[in-house]
Amino acid sequence: MRRWRWSDDSGTASLEFVSVGVLLLVPVVYLVLVLAQVQAGALAVEGAARQAVRVYVQSSSPAEGSVAAQRALAFALDDHGLDASAARLGIACEARGDGCLRRAATVTVTVSTTVPLPLVPPVLDVETPLGVPLEAQATQQVSRFWSGE
Repeated sequence: MRRWRWSDDSGTASLEFVSVGVLLLVPVVYLVLVLAQVQAGALAVEGAARQAVRVYVQSSSPAEGSVAAQRALAFALDDHGLDASAARLGIACEARGDGCLRRAATVTVTVSTTVPLPLVPPVLDVETPLGVPLEAQATQQVSRFWSGE
């Protein structure tokens, strides 16, 4: 005869496993999603900086180079699903003469943006969006055979 029916543990192991498994699995899956999003953003920002400096040093004028670098930035970030309008592009140079596009001048492009966290509703973005800031730099030397200006 069974008197203590409530203290019997038979058959509850599967229920405990499922409930604890779900509680542990949801944060792990979200962490994997966040890491994948940040890694994709890092690759996008790095590729955008590298391509922007390449097209800049091959341009015939600094104005044309800036436009080409912005276009390369927009293309690279759009390719990875990031908002190119929120990215910032900085161009700096070390030139011996009076301009960036001189022979053997060194041009550095800095690209920075914020990668939004996945599955965060826009209602929570009160003043600043929830995301991870990323920045990448790429440096390239203008060709010694450059015959622009």
